Amino acid sequence: MENSVQYLSNNYKSPEEYIVSKFAEKDIILLAEEHRVKENLLLVKNLIPVLYKNNVYNLGMEFGASEDQIKLDSLVSAPEYNEDLVRKLMFNYNSGWVFKGYTDLYKAAWELNKSLPKSAKKFRILNLSYRYDWSSFLGQRTPEKMKKVFYRGNTETFRFGITEKEIIAKQEKILILTGDIHAFTKYKFPVYDFLGQDFVRLEDGYFGNQLYAKYPQLVYSILLHKPFANRPEIRPNLVSPANGKIEIIMQKLQNKPIGFDLINTPLGKLRDDSYYSLGHSNFTLENFYDGYVFLKPIKELSGCDIDPNFLTANNWNEAQKNMADPDWRPRPKNLKDYWKQIKDYGDISKKYAEADKY
Repeated sequence: MENSVQYLSNNYKSPEEYIVSKFAEKDIILLAEEHRVKENLLLVKNLIPVLYKNNVYNLGMEFGASEDQIKLDSLVSAPEYNEDLVRKLMFNYNSGWVFKGYTDLYKAAWELNKSLPKSAKKFRILNLSYRYDWSSFLGQRTPEKMKKVFYRGNTETFRFGITEKEIIAKQEKILILTGDIHAFTKYKFPVYDFLGQDFVRLEDGYFGNQLYAKYPQLVYSILLHKPFANRPEIRPNLVSPANGKIEIIMQKLQNKPIGFDLINTPLGKLRDDSYYSLGHSNFTLENFYDGYVFLKPIKELSGCDIDPNFLTANNWNEAQKNMADPDWRPRPKNLKDYWKQIKDYGDISKKYAEADKY
């Protein structure tokens, strides 16, 4: 591990510097997050003016409906900031997404645009999803049921289409914040398959996979530090990346926030035996993502602040009706139960407490 410490000492870049530097060679940077982590979203918020200064005028968001793009464009360029509209736009996409870290990105874009000369190009937040319809969903997922929920088709292909139309065709650049599974490029995600080799099938249809398959020269993927899922039926459920070595290395550097390459570096050669290694022989971090950003040790990461005005008695019925993924967590019976469910989900410290100690 000493060669990794030396490499980072010799090639130090802050997370902001590192991410922006990749736009010198790439047009699309996929920033892979664990949802609702406060520190990750503060990084993205701080990046917005830095991106603009480096001629990157777009931030892509998994959390946002394309049907509301015109309203969002208007919001971030308006003379005054409209908090009620902000809540409505996010509610339209996900009636339980109360986490302020995401809507704070709208305000950061608005503040930047307000500071610019009237004739200057404005910074844009690009919604990459659409409004899903969970209202009639009951029981298990079947093709017939999911066609009703995702009535505009495969969400990964939908996001690819928006990015191709709004960014690639216009020769623009974009930082895309999305869940880690959607940001896979070269990496193929393992799922159990009775007919697969060694009973594993490697999936390559995610958003980032599709971008990389058609435009490999344009795309770069960066993972924000997070615990990994362990192999099935092995405890704990979450483990520290690279079998704990990332955190050991960062501790030697006083846990200083940093961004670094994985491809062709000592850190990329670190072995990992988590769930992600299934179906992949001699799996190392460079087989996973192109780059990595470390902000804090896992035990110090925290959940986003919650907007207490997001869910009220006035929008409760609509919120319950279209609650996302009710097969993963049951539809709450009342507003109080919904708030409890959301706060439990947002408790990152509690969730990460089970991550294996290095």
